[in-house]
Amino acid sequence: MIELFVSSVITFFVVIDPPGCAPIFAGLTAGVPTAHSRTMAIRAVLVAGAILVVFALFGQDILRALGISLDSFRIAGGIMLFLIALEMVFEKRTQRREDRAQKMIEAHEVEDISIFPMAMPMIAGPGSMASVMLLMSKGHGIERTFVILGALGTILMLTLLALLLAAPLMKILGAKIEAVVTRLLGVLLAALAAQFVIDGLKGSFG
Repeated sequence: MIELFVSSVITFFVVIDPPGCAPIFAGLTAGVPTAHSRTMAIRAVLVAGAILVVFALFGQDILRALGISLDSFRIAGGIMLFLIALEMVFEKRTQRREDRAQKMIEAHEVEDISIFPMAMPMIAGPGSMASVMLLMSKGHGIERTFVILGALGTILMLTLLALLLAAPLMKILGAKIEAVVTRLLGVLLAALAAQFVIDGLKGSFG
């Protein structure tokens, strides 16, 4: 169970990317009163957490209703995560997030950004939804479920901390260090994505 918790924490950390969410949140809440900014950070994490828990608990039932096998979802999810990893390595993901944030600023829709774009799609995006469903699909049991949800809760708490400390955090890290961390996480995510695809292929043709 310890190994499952560690692997789940790594997966969620890489996919949700709390350090990557921090600068976007800082940019969107520039000039916003601290109390209002704190409220939006808490609301964003709570909403994203609720969405991911629903996908964790009922995602497999949704797949069955649509006639999609778990192995097919593992392969599709692995490919999706691999594409995200490539974007992280080549910094395209960061650029896309910054572009989305800039559009929000230009549209003067910065009053409440907790639901969109922070909760969805920045925290509870396609990658994190796929990840939580893939992890839950690898086995059954109440203990396993609590371990995975505990790992998700841990990363969501780190994400909340990153959002609350977004402004001072960006001053400490700087753009260059953030870029290095993002690339390293991208390589790790690529390996995890490859494993998902391999597991899916084994299940389909094994």
